[in-house]
Amino acid sequence: QLQLVESGGGLVQPGGSLTLSCQASGFSLDYFGVGWYRQAPGKDREGVSCSSNSDGSANYAEAVKGRFSISRDHAKNTVYLQMNSLKPEDTAVYYCAADVARRFVTVEAMCTMTDEFTNLEVWGQGTLVAVSS
Repeated sequence: QLQLVESGGGLVQPGGSLTLSCQASGFSLDYFGVGWYRQAPGKDREGVSCSSNSDGSANYAEAVKGRFSISRDHAKNTVYLQMNSLKPEDTAVYYCAADVARRFVTVEAMCTMTDEFTNLEVWGQGTLVAVSS
């Protein structure tokens, strides 16, 4: 069974940092693109950051560029999202997903093609990030 489990969410003050983890079981993330997505109350799910398995490239939403960083730990079969300088508008449930069907050629597409990324086959259950003073 292919599973992704997110962890690391929580309540943090504006300007603070969190690191989210996305650990896979039943398959290796080494072979697939992985994305972090978020959904705030009343809003559509949006791509935050996506990581290529093939060339090491990464894509970031404009809203998080310079503040968030995606990375992989191959030994732990885990992808991380380091989030710094958090803002109240970063409040959302954060999900990770893996492109096991290889729908996307680029990480930019994986993060921006909403009609397609919502159909990714493997999603985690989500972890809540709340940024508030």
